[in-house]
Amino acid sequence: MKKPIFHLYFHSPCFDGIVSAVLMSDYLVAARSIEDIALHVVNYHLRGTWKEFHLQQPSVVVDFLYHPEATVWFDHHLTTFLDRELEASYECRKGPEIVYDNSAGSCAGLLWRHLWQNFQYRDFSHAEKVSWAEKIDAARYESPIEAIRSEAPALRISAALAIGDREEFPKFLVGKLRSGTLAEVAELPDTRELSERFFLLSRIGLERFRENAHLTTDGIVTFDVDGTDAIVSRYAPFYVFPEARYSVGIVRSRSGGKLTAMRNPWSEFVSVPLGEVFSRLGGGGHRRVASAMLDSTRCSEAPVLIASVLDAIRAAEAIPEESRYDRAV
Repeated sequence: MKKPIFHLYFHSPCFDGIVSAVLMSDYLVAARSIEDIALHVVNYHLRGTWKEFHLQQPSVVVDFLYHPEATVWFDHHLTTFLDRELEASYECRKGPEIVYDNSAGSCAGLLWRHLWQNFQYRDFSHAEKVSWAEKIDAARYESPIEAIRSEAPALRISAALAIGDREEFPKFLVGKLRSGTLAEVAELPDTRELSERFFLLSRIGLERFRENAHLTTDGIVTFDVDGTDAIVSRYAPFYVFPEARYSVGIVRSRSGGKLTAMRNPWSEFVSVPLGEVFSRLGGGGHRRVASAMLDSTRCSEAPVLIASVLDAIRAAEAIPEESRYDRAV
């Protein structure tokens, strides 16, 4: 009797989502003898309909919002539960293969540790990939220079992912990274061509950012940048203003824009819960970094939205740090 196809839903474009899909795919094959895995890319444009979204069964979801139909689910995002009903569903279902840990730096790191501790499963050939997923997703770069200018294989793959096809290229990377090293996959023609284009567009984006960014008196970088035919790094605020505490701004595109906020990863202080702030704007993220996609209509409200995030950060900072940390973990 033929075994069922497992449907694996993973977050992309996101290096952590790709590596999480690699780890989960190998686990399903090696530990559960799954013969066929169908890959499905998911992103936060699905947030508004995710609760009603029907998952093909049996299903696995990694590095993305909690779904009550998921047979296997792993995530670490602060805003993973869309409402209290879904959080209650998780509490009833949580177990060895329904796992949430918002203290994890990446979903790949969570899988790496959990699958070993609970199932004694680990493919050590993926160790470098997991290490880079932790660095990239948790913004643990040594400096803004490394974040923006390094061309390490993992960052070249991440760069290619950012501008590649949203459906097929992430699946292509999952397949290649299951058997290849980061260096090998970074040198594949498709990856190399896309990453080279990314770095060129990034240089253009950095110059535009310099012209349209400002530092407030309380250390918050604000910006409104045209990202058409350019890439504006989320680390640009701290590359240009290394003394800044937060960044809040919008990068515009032909179809709309992306509102983002980030706590300076190279400064040590307790962050306000940015993911929580952005969940009220239809977005999400982690405690230290968050974003929301805007259509063309909402882009016209950019100054108001930026001001609302600034107000939320300043209001949250008025809360004692101990209480802020309890709310943010």
